[in-house]
Amino acid sequence: MMQVARSDHQVPNMTADTHTAASPDHASAAPPFPANEAHVLAELHGRVGCITLNRGRALNALSLEMVRSLTQTLLAWREDPAVFAVAIRGSGKEGAFSSFCAGGDIRFFHQAALAGDPRLEDFFTEEYRLNHLIHTYPKPYIAFMDGVVMGGGMGISQGASLRVVTQRTKMAMPETGIGLFPDVGGGFFLSRCPGRVGEWLALTGQTIGAGDAIAFGLADGFLDSARLSVVWAELQTTPFESANAVEHLVSSKFGAHTPTYKSARAQIDQYFSLPTVQHIVDALARDASAFAQDALTTLRKRSPLMLNVVLEQVRRARKMGLADGLRMERDLVRHCFHTAHLGRGGASSETVEGIRALAVDKDNTPRWHPARIEDVTPDMVTPFFSSPWPAAAHPLAALS
Repeated sequence: MMQVARSDHQVPNMTADTHTAASPDHASAAPPFPANEAHVLAELHGRVGCITLNRGRALNALSLEMVRSLTQTLLAWREDPAVFAVAIRGSGKEGAFSSFCAGGDIRFFHQAALAGDPRLEDFFTEEYRLNHLIHTYPKPYIAFMDGVVMGGGMGISQGASLRVVTQRTKMAMPETGIGLFPDVGGGFFLSRCPGRVGEWLALTGQTIGAGDAIAFGLADGFLDSARLSVVWAELQTTPFESANAVEHLVSSKFGAHTPTYKSARAQIDQYFSLPTVQHIVDALARDASAFAQDALTTLRKRSPLMLNVVLEQVRRARKMGLADGLRMERDLVRHCFHTAHLGRGGASSETVEGIRALAVDKDNTPRWHPARIEDVTPDMVTPFFSSPWPAAAHPLAALS
């Protein structure tokens, strides 16, 4: 549900569901929510529209209704001359901020896939439209990416005009851990990282902090978490005269933060520029360094099939614009749940199996098929990139 507190410019309420949520990195069950608890809070303070994700016990995992609430709010504020800018944050168990968004509601994905629930299709279509709306938003959109920022959380923050990280930021696109791929525009923004950082982050799902996020072009500035509430309050009380002034207030508070993986850049570019997943794995196996062996261990745990799909996704996306990249991802996600060319779907898909192992049964032993990277063939991968829809009938045909 979206709760709105505004003086004279009101956005209608929406009803949110209460699905238990989990992310690829945070798969523990969350307690059920009271039916009347608002999961998206939207308030207009002065000239700034302030959004708080309020599903902290589930690390603000996105439900379909939350996606709809965010979309409705942003569309209303886009047309409202009283709104100069939008700021978004997440609330957590520790209070305001502390957790931005851990991704989509993967337990819902699992349940919907097994039940043939059409809302699964709606979720991805509407989420990707929301991602596109944020990337193309005509007003400043400021994302306070404190705490966990993963998967769908990246989707609602990477398009921001100002992306703020803190010393508590834990950023990742960990979808390969559940047999999925870095969606929500992940192909677009990861492929724009320097060198081959995008391939590394996409394939391994590696978690990075503030310094690396800034160095890799996935954040714009560092703000100490202790100052977040003060800056948020200033956004609400400052009599801004322009949209630029809103961004300047935040960016003027930025400080420095040291990256962790700076020394690994040469290895990242060396290995993750290789032509195939097999080449990458073989080269890492010949390097005894901690970085190479950690990356190798991670890749050996991922779905061999989806590793190959993801590598192809990132490299195709590097030559695509945002809209085409999102359309490609919409095709990919349909194939992830309905892999007709492999004669698989539902419970036997890589994605449903990955979620089962991580978040449902929690045995952490997904049964990937094929089980070895060596057994993946081009005939298994290429059909993922064939659209199941004619161009004019594509769910995202209207994106430009």
